[in-house]
Parts: sequence; C-alpha cells; structure tokens
Amino acid sequence: MTPRARGTTASTGGPLLLGVRHHGPGSARAVLAALEAARPSAVLVEGPPEGDALLPLAAHRRMRPPVALLAHAVDDPGRAAFWPMADFSPEWVAIRWASAHGIPVRFVDLPAAHSLASADQREGGPEEGGPDEGGPGIDPIGVLAGAAGYDDPEQWWEDVVEHRAADGRPADPRAPFTALAEAMTALREAYGDGGHPLDTVREACMRLQLRAARKEFGDDIAVVCGAWHVPALTARTTVAADRALLKGMPKIKVELTWVPWTHRRLARRSGYGAGIESPGWYGHLFGASDRPVERWMTKAAGLLRDTDRAVSSADVIEAVRLAGTLAVLRGRPAVGLAEATDAVRAVMCEGSDVPLALVRDRLVIGDVLGEVPETAPAVPLQRDLDRQQRTLRLRPEAEKRELDLDLRKDTDAARSRLLHRLRLLGVDWGEPAVGRGSTGTFRESWRLRWEPELFVRIAEAGVWGTTVLGAATAKAESDAVSAPSLAGVTALAEQCLPAGLPEALPVVMRALADRAALDTDVGHLADALPALARSLRYGDVRSTDAAALGEVAVGLADRVCVGLPPACTGLDAAAATEAHRRMEGVHGAIGLLADAGGAENLPERWAGVLRKLSGRDTVAGVIRGRATRLLLDDGRLAGSEAARLMGLALSPGTAPAEAAAWIEGFVGGAAGGGLLLVHDERLLGLVDTWLTGISAGTFTDVLPLLRRTFSAYEPGVRRTVGELVRRGPELGGALGGGGPAAPGFGEGLDERRADAVMPVLGLLLGVDAPARAGG
Repeated sequence: MTPRARGTTASTGGPLLLGVRHHGPGSARAVLAALEAARPSAVLVEGPPEGDALLPLAAHRRMRPPVALLAHAVDDPGRAAFWPMADFSPEWVAIRWASAHGIPVRFVDLPAAHSLASADQREGGPEEGGPDEGGPGIDPIGVLAGAAGYDDPEQWWEDVVEHRAADGRPADPRAPFTALAEAMTALREAYGDGGHPLDTVREACMRLQLRAARKEFGDDIAVVCGAWHVPALTARTTVAADRALLKGMPKIKVELTWVPWTHRRLARRSGYGAGIESPGWYGHLFGASDRPVERWMTKAAGLLRDTDRAVSSADVIEAVRLAGTLAVLRGRPAVGLAEATDAVRAVMCEGSDVPLALVRDRLVIGDVLGEVPETAPAVPLQRDLDRQQRTLRLRPEAEKRELDLDLRKDTDAARSRLLHRLRLLGVDWGEPAVGRGSTGTFRESWRLRWEPELFVRIAEAGVWGTTVLGAATAKAESDAVSAPSLAGVTALAEQCLPAGLPEALPVVMRALADRAALDTDVGHLADALPALARSLRYGDVRSTDAAALGEVAVGLADRVCVGLPPACTGLDAAAATEAHRRMEGVHGAIGLLADAGGAENLPERWAGVLRKLSGRDTVAGVIRGRATRLLLDDGRLAGSEAARLMGLALSPGTAPAEAAAWIEGFVGGAAGGGLLLVHDERLLGLVDTWLTGISAGTFTDVLPLLRRTFSAYEPGVRRTVGELVRRGPELGGALGGGGPAAPGFGEGLDERRADAVMPVLGLLLGVDAPARAGG
C-alpha cells in the first residue's frame, strides 16, 4: 500500500474517501457503516453539481428508488444524461444518511453543462461509459478478479464485497475502502486514465470542488465516488493546473430533475455502461434483513406458482439446502446468485431453463419502477401527462402489459386518444397490437411499457406545447406542411383522426388536397388511398367529422381508376409485384369507401378496372390473375367465365413463367385460394392439365414460383388437393361438361345420401325438411 492511498482513507486528518462500485449492496452497506462511524460534517457524492438543489427531494416520503437525475440541454432536450440510483446504490445511501442527520450533502463532478456540451450523447451521463469501472479501455474489476484467480468478475466482486456481511461487519468500517484504494492506485499507475480521457477533466473538477468543501466544512468530510477516481483525488496537483484543464470547455444551459428509473435499465444488458448483471438480486440482498437465501427461494417459488407450476414448501427447503451445499463445494463464502440459480433450476424447474428464464427476467433483473414526488421539477408537458395518467387511471409500469380498449366507453376512448397523441409526438409508451377480442372499429389493443428514456422524449416534445393535445396539434400541423410526399400526409391524416385533433385536421386536409392535386404518379395515389380509407372508419366511432377526408379519398380513388390500367401495362417482374400489391390495397380501400359521399358508383367503376386488367394480354400474369380472382370473390364474375380466363392464361401459347404468375395471382397469397381449387373441379382440372403438360426443363424453371404459391395453403388444404389429384388422373376432362367428372366430387347426385341430409338441414334452418322432389 502506498502512503498516498493509506492517508486518504484511514487518516483522521483528511477527508474520508469512500471508493465504491456503483449499484453494489455490499458497497452501500460499507458506506453506511463508515458514515455512522465517522460522523462527517458534510458528505460529497459523485454527480453533477447542478443537482444540488434537487437533493432535498431525496428525503421526500414519495421518493422511491430506483430514480435518476435527468439533465437535458434547454435548447436541445434530446441531448440528455442520466445519473441512475437504486436503493442499494452507495451514493443514494450516502444522500439519505446525510438528509436524515441534517448534514450538508453536495454533488461533486464535472457540471452537466460541460459534459453535455462536450459529448453528443442522447442518453446517459458520464456514468454511461463506466469510467468508474475503468472506462471502455479497461475493466478494473475484471483485472482484479483475474489477479485473484477468478474467471468471472461478478463472482469475484460478490465474494470479496457483496458477501462481507456473511462474516460480520469488519472492526474498522474503513478497512474495505483502504484495500480498494490501494488496488485502484496500483491499477491507475499501470493504466493511467483507463482509456477514458474525459476522466482527467472530471477528476480535476472533483479536486477543485473538494478543496472548496474543505475550506467551508474543514477536513472532516466524506466523499463517495467511484473507486477508480480515489487515487486521482489524492494526487498532488495545484489549483492552477486543475483550472487549466477546465479552461475553454464548451458549456450549454441545462435543466435537471428527478425521474423514475427501472431495475431493467440498471442491468448491463440494457447498454448501461456502469450497469450490473442482476439488479433484482442485488436489491434483494440489500433489502433482506436476515435469511436472504430462504427469502429468495420463497420469492422464486411464488413466482413459479403464479404460472401454475407445482412448487411445494419442501421444494423451497431443498433448494436452500442445495444452494448452501453448492457454495461450500465451490469454496464461496456465502451463497451467490450462481448457486441460487442452479438450485432453483434443479429443484423448482426440474432441470429446465424455460421456467428459469422467467425467474431471471422477473427476479434477477426485475421490473421495479421508481417513483418521484409531484414537487420535482418537470417540463409543463410532463405535468399535463401526469395529470391525464392519474385521471384516466393509466399508470406507467415498467413491466410490459396488454391493454384492450372499448372505444364506446368514454374512459377507454380518452385513453386511446392520449396514446395516439403521444405516438404522434414520438413518445412511444404504447404500441398498437392485435387484440384478443373483436377486430372491429370499436376495439383497440395496445402493448404498454414505460421506459425511462420516454422522459427525454417528453422533454423534446415540450417545444410543441405545454399540453399533450396542444403539442400534438402543433406537431401535426407542422408535419403536414413539411411532409415530403403524399404518402406522408396520408399517414399523418390516419394518425390525426384516432388522436382526436380537430384543430389540426383542416390543415392536414388542405395539405392532403394540395399534394393529391399535384401528384400525377398513379403509384403514389394508390399507396395513399388505403390509409385514407382506413381513417374513415374512425369517423363514427370517435365522433369525428371525416367528411372532408371522404371527399379527398373519393377523388383520389377516381384518379386511380383512370390511371391504374395504363400503369399496369408492360411491367417487368419486380414492377408487376409492386403493382399487384397496390391493386390489393386499392381494392380493400374501395370497399371501405363504398358508403362515403360521392362514392355511389365507385365500386362499379373499380369492377370495370378489374375487368380491363383481367383481359389485357399486355398486363403481367400476376396482375391479370389477381384481378380475375377479385372479381370472382365479389360475385361480379361467373365461375364459368373465370374458368375461361384461366384456360386462356394456361393455354399452350402462353409462356410457362407467365402462366405460373397468373396462377399465383389467382390462387396465391389470399385466404381461400386453396379451398377454391378444392370446391371447383373445373379450375383444379385446368391447373392439373397445364402442370402435367409442362416439359421437364420448363417445370424446373417455374417450380420456385409454384412452390411459393401452394406452400401458403394450410396443411389440410394441401392434403385435400393432393388427394383429389391422386385419385383423378382424368381431372382435366371435368371441364365443359363433356368429359368425366373429377373423382372425389361424384358424377351425379347420390339420392340416398341427399335424403339423409334433408332432416338435418331442416333442423338447421328451422323449417320442416323439404321434399327432395320439390326442394
């Protein structure tokens, strides 16, 4: 141990430097013991000094960790940083201890005004890079663990620090910090700044603030900081040298507040540089007053029972015994997470990793969401959102959950409008999902999950207004004017109706009408139409006047009907596929527009377009086949006419690839394509005759397309089609009525079987069974 390191932690004549690992329960307990023993006159904690005004809120009864200091640039809210703290974070323990004892507490680190100005980072403060863990160039915990013969740094840290309570509290509460300071001093001498050059500036700033605190409170102060920084804080430097390092640093105006955080965002797998592997486990170790292993196994058993897994009290006892035995066999001072996990897997999960994954997700990581008092500073938009969340009983939760809404209910309709407005603002708290119930327009399903980063998105959205409604309206109006394409404006219109933005809708409609009038590309018009048609569904459900939207949509549909046939002529394979997709979208839109004002003749006009497409040889096969199928499904084409068109498409004069494309358009990619072949022997016979007549070389060329078409059918449909073809080698002769009927369908009426069906049919229809002769 160097004299420098020894003097910083053990000497009573200088500041008490408590080097810690962020978010470590063992470090937190050691800090608490050291503060109780030393009773310093002031406590300094690593963090942005601008947060000093927010420190009194840490003692508020409504402040519940995990929480984080959020700093963001006033002029660019997206430039933000977080300083997370859990109840087992040493910094949080020090802050709460100082508040409880009426002792001054302050943050000492590089001001956020400098750190945000010098790094273009969307989230995460200086801690995000993990400099107190050694920065990106070195992991000091890993180096120390390797020196001690450990392959796993987390296991080494647990054995050396987190499990110290297993052997009782050390006689000298400063002893752990003295040893850690000595180790970090050796590492700093070997690795310098550890590959993180900003550390040099941060530590110069810490030294200046430490000097100022010593002048104000004397030497009897305590400093809680990352252990990596302890050697730098004791380095012999001058005030002038430290100030020179800070001279000329960029600076911006920032605002700070407390925001709720989650255990999941404390985890290293979330991308947090100073994160830990198991925040839920660490929280349990810190909060368990006694028998932590027994309590942990009880939690795991309860969780598994909630999923209908049989876990008895005897299983809990056996798991505790097994975990203890594993710890002894592995030479560990106490049961660690590895032993607890292995015991849960073996005893409660019967060796399966599937239920164990739930334990890891819910307990080892956890979905704990902190809470911040209402008195904490916040942008006005956040205040309005908080108010609406309380009013609508829509509380943010870290755990992902499903929300099904019935839009006929006032509360559910208001919840839907709020979620849609937030999505328009870029605050993706909710994501639309496929509902479990009705898929009608009165039902809506969402998948909700609150992430801490959403506070930054809200701060960013605050430039549009002080309320969610006002901000969403202003942003929609701005987006409508600046949208680069017609599709962009139609997508915006589709968002405005469910979001309930009546003031923004006229602006969006004007932009939509202007773009539609100027856009001559029928492909753009066809792409825009489905979104407009879908939007009209919300008019009645949400009491929104969508008449203007209907007029624009009908006008757009008329132009598509005129321009689509020429646009589908002479296309290559890729362009034909794109045109096929657009035709599908327009067809669905026409159905939705049938009841709109001015759309009385629209379905008939569209049917005329489909007839043109189905009969033109210059139109790609996939488009002609699909147009034929759409007419057949709508009852505008007789089965015999569909068979005639298929016969022409599959005639010997048609190139096999073009014929296969026609088949794909007709029976592929849509529900019921396979059933159509099952129940219409003429169509199946045509396909079978064409397919068996292809030469071997040509068949190899069209096989991928045919495989793609028929593989989309359900297994039962494929099996039935295959059985029909297998039993009927003369299937093609069923066409035209002159040849034999297709085996499997029957050549004529089976009177005996028909008579047996009549009574059942009568019961189903609620009438007396009709006589077959007069039926």
